[in-house]
Amino acid sequence: MKTVTGVYESESNISLFRSVYLWVTMALTITGLSALFVSDSFYMQELIFGKPFNFLALIIGELLLVMYLSSRIDKLSFTSATFLFIVYSILNGFTVSSVLLYYTAVSVANTFFISASIFACMSIWGYFTKKDLSKKSSLVIMLLLGLIISSVVNFLLQSTLLYWLISAGGVVLFCGLAAYDTHMLKKQIVESGYEVDDSLRKVALLGALSLYLDFINLFLYLLRFMGDRE
Repeated sequence: MKTVTGVYESESNISLFRSVYLWVTMALTITGLSALFVSDSFYMQELIFGKPFNFLALIIGELLLVMYLSSRIDKLSFTSATFLFIVYSILNGFTVSSVLLYYTAVSVANTFFISASIFACMSIWGYFTKKDLSKKSSLVIMLLLGLIISSVVNFLLQSTLLYWLISAGGVVLFCGLAAYDTHMLKKQIVESGYEVDDSLRKVALLGALSLYLDFINLFLYLLRFMGDRE
């Protein structure tokens, strides 16, 4: 299949790209089930949230797992990489379970479906746009670092105004990242012209992880505006 840009897109590569969204859906399902498990278990709630150190250790463990998976993806087998993705989805469900304890179930469900709609629209735009979004990589990195630094600063300042500015910035940033990551993944997989093998499958899996994180963060930032407290 030949695109308007003259790049050949094989059916197998397009099929692999579509499977990315199955992996994202799988990861979100696992995260949701893990979060529900914690919210229904007093023992798990005490284990995770009973002591601040436990929750902090869980977050650090998640960060280290993502860093390891991203940096060692070439060395891992596809099966091992998939297993680590699933483990991360479970751990993330444990931390995300806090929103089920803090917000009403209705507002969480409504925010989830709105997040899914926004994510789908931005991802579709990222796939079909003729703009070369790869030129925006430096801007994306700077904005992401800015959001992280601002969040750390506000953790110390506890400014209400800065909290809402960061929340709005997070929604905008992760909407943009959904489009950007989709666009970059399309260039790597669909337009690569490479034969589908384990190496390309691992690229697709890492892309699924990025899109999964985009969705989770978009959902959490939107929840700040739309969530009704218990």
